[in-house]
Amino acid sequence: MKHASLLAAVIALGLAGCSSVSTGQMNVAPVTPLSQYVLQVEPGIDRIALAVHDQGLSANQHQALRGLVSRFVSEQASILRIESPSGNDPAAAAQAYAMRDAMQAMGVPGDMIQVVGYDAPDARAPVLAGFETLRAHVPDCSAEPRNLGSRFSNLPTGGFGCAVTANMAAQIANPRDILTPRELQPSDSGRAAVVFALYRQGKQTAAPQEILVAGRISEAVE
Repeated sequence: MKHASLLAAVIALGLAGCSSVSTGQMNVAPVTPLSQYVLQVEPGIDRIALAVHDQGLSANQHQALRGLVSRFVSEQASILRIESPSGNDPAAAAQAYAMRDAMQAMGVPGDMIQVVGYDAPDARAPVLAGFETLRAHVPDCSAEPRNLGSRFSNLPTGGFGCAVTANMAAQIANPRDILTPRELQPSDSGRAAVVFALYRQGKQTAAPQEILVAGRISEAVE
């Protein structure tokens, strides 16, 4: 009987393990409490559609392109893509390249502009222009499971770190900084050279305004 009950327990555990794997629900504990929530980015697209005109780009379309270029520069994206409808319509092709020339005139380098085609239901479908964007993912902390009742351990709660991560994601200026740090700019060694030259001469290295402020503070304290 003991062997039978042991065998039944082993079989039950095996079936439970198979059922948990088949459902695909595997709860992997975070490495540290601070790694429960990390900054993440979500891809998106900023795109405008311009109707095709035989007479070329209108004033409103030029304004829309300027707004798109401004957002492109602010986003620090790499490629600005123009999509012309398929169908070999001369006016649509001319508008696509007119948009490229207008963007170059607005300061976008030519190697950052791509002109491609897309499958359109009509040869006179709008010409599209846009670029890929990134935005910081803001977690919904109200939906996170947590239990703030009686607890008998020092382990963090389920929502530990969610609010901090959500606040950082909502305030970050450039989500691309989440993926890679910005390149360091060359240091300004001019001021350092002046300070070292004065130090070697045995002279005061502080700037005049710093000496004045220090004197006022010392007089106020006395």
